[in-house]
Amino acid sequence: MSAPELLGLVLAGGASSRMRTDKAALLYGGQTQLQRSVALLSRHVTNVFVSVRSEQTDDPLRSRQRLIVDAVPGEGPIVGIRSALLARPDAAWLVLACDLPFLSDAALAHLIANRHPEALATAYRSAHDGLPEPLCAIWEPGAGAALAAYQDGGGRCPRKFLVRCAAPLLEPLDARALDNINTPEEYGEALSSLRQGEAPARMRLNVQYFALMREQAGLSQEAVETGAATPAALFGELSARHRFTLERDQLKVAINGEFGSWTQALRDGDSVVFIPPVAGG
Repeated sequence: MSAPELLGLVLAGGASSRMRTDKAALLYGGQTQLQRSVALLSRHVTNVFVSVRSEQTDDPLRSRQRLIVDAVPGEGPIVGIRSALLARPDAAWLVLACDLPFLSDAALAHLIANRHPEALATAYRSAHDGLPEPLCAIWEPGAGAALAAYQDGGGRCPRKFLVRCAAPLLEPLDARALDNINTPEEYGEALSSLRQGEAPARMRLNVQYFALMREQAGLSQEAVETGAATPAALFGELSARHRFTLERDQLKVAINGEFGSWTQALRDGDSVVFIPPVAGG
């Protein structure tokens, strides 16, 4: 008996609260995380869909893709997985989180080659804690009813579900392949790691300080050699060095004379200004 058809699903319905900007739109080499994930899956399955919340269907980035809109109550990735299984109950789904910049073709090919169609799911084992990784996994058709019963009983975590159902687990080929990116600092580190070999790992930036930050740093400007790839990562590095008391949420950042995002990529020679709150009214 042949295995059920395998479709692809990119989970892109999260709120990105820790990143403070849409993770699906973060850029890697001129390509958004969502575009990269869809392209990666497309090389291994015939049809790829993107999981979204109902209010995201008109989003310009997501609306270009074939969508599966959340169709069951609840929150988190379990809703996206269940909605896909409801949309095509005859198919299995290779499910990916959209924020896996180190995931490779080799990792997906290995997962598909070692699929267990008789189980509810096949997943990788985390290189960090040994637990299942549900967001780079193959979910078989039978998982639909089992996930519904699990959620009806108060369960919300797909990882705990995979533990409970004793899903077959594969050892990862690459310890970093399943590392997801949740914060601006992690995004900066990922950019720095990925661009090694394409450009110098470290760059020289010109940084200016004003008001309280100037007092705490003991200088108004400095040339900094750093591996920080984003303003968020740079601020974390400089905050530790100068013991700044202001939090990042209290500041704005300007790059080369224009207000910028904490998650945009920095380039060698950029001028960066951290702008503290203005006193008075």
